[in-house]
Amino acid sequence: MSAYVETRTVDADEAEQRLDRWFKRHFPAVGHGQLSKLLRTGQIRIDGKRAKANQRLEAGQQIRIPPLGDAQPHLQFAKPARKDTETGAELIEAVIYRDDEMIAINKPAGLAVQGGSGTTKHIDGALDSLRFGYSERPRLVHRLDKDTSGVLVLARTQRAARRLTHAFRAKSALKIYWALVVGEPKPTNGQIELPIGKLPGKLGEKMAVDHENGQSAVTRYVTLEKLGRRAALVALSPVTGRTHQLRVHMEAIGTPILGDGKYGAAEAFLQGEGISRKLHLHARAIRIPDEDGVPIEIIAPLQDHMIRSFDFFGLEPELDGSPFEPFEE
Repeated sequence: MSAYVETRTVDADEAEQRLDRWFKRHFPAVGHGQLSKLLRTGQIRIDGKRAKANQRLEAGQQIRIPPLGDAQPHLQFAKPARKDTETGAELIEAVIYRDDEMIAINKPAGLAVQGGSGTTKHIDGALDSLRFGYSERPRLVHRLDKDTSGVLVLARTQRAARRLTHAFRAKSALKIYWALVVGEPKPTNGQIELPIGKLPGKLGEKMAVDHENGQSAVTRYVTLEKLGRRAALVALSPVTGRTHQLRVHMEAIGTPILGDGKYGAAEAFLQGEGISRKLHLHARAIRIPDEDGVPIEIIAPLQDHMIRSFDFFGLEPELDGSPFEPFEE
C-alpha cells in the first residue's frame, strides 16, 4: 500500500470503467467500507474534484490516491513523494514529436509507463516535466510494456485525451512494431487470430492463448527480412490491444520475440557476442489523425540494444521504405 499521496492516470483500456471497480483492480486490499470513507471525506479525487464510487472514468483523467497503509486519518496529510526529476529529464530528451494537442516520446526499453508493486520509477510519475508551458499535465492515452521501446503518445489536455482515446478505440490509429524473432514465421505474412486471457497466479501479470475464456485478439504480421532460418525481422500491427498481445501471438506460432524469456523461455535467446538479451520489440511508428482528420506519421528511431543486434545480423537500422507500407490497404 502507498505511504504517500500519489496520482494515477486512467489508461485508454480503462475508459468507461466504474471508479470502485478500477480501485478493486489496482488496490484489491482496499475494502468497500474503506473506499466509501475515502470518497466521502474527499481524499480520493478525479481531476481535483470529489468523486463517487459509481462514476465512470475517462481516459486521461487523473485520480488522486491518498495514503492507504492503514487508512488512519492522520496519514491523509502525509507529504507527496518527490517529483522524479531524473526520469523527467530522460523524457524531455526522448521527445520526438510535439504539437498543440499531443507529444510523442521514444520510450526507453526498461522504463515502466505506470507504477505498480515495487515500481517507483515510471513515465506517469514524471509527466509534469513535459508540460512545456501548459497548465495541464500530459495524459497517457495508450500503453507500452516496460521492456518495449518506441513511440508512446501523450495527450496535452483532457480534451485531446478524449479525442486520441477515441482514435485508438475506433482503430483509426495505425501502430507498427518491429520485432526480431527466433526462427521464421510460417506463412511468411499473415494474420494471427488467437484469443488471449490472463493466467492465474500472483507471480506477475502473464497472458496466454485461451480458447475458452480469452478475449479476441488479432495481429497482422509481415516478414521484412529472413536471417538464415535462425531469426527474422518482422513488422507487426495489432488490430486489437490485449496485454502482451504481440509477445503471446509470436510465441504461439513458434517464433518468440528475441529476448522474451517471459514467454519464449530459453528458446527466445540466441548466442552471439553482438546480440543483446533485452526484448527486441520496438514500437516503430504510429499514424494518427489530427483534429482535422489529417494523418500524422511519427517514427521512432531504434534504440541501442536493437541497433547492435541489427549490426550483428547485417541489417540496416532504418531499412528502406515506409514502415507503414506493408500494411497499406
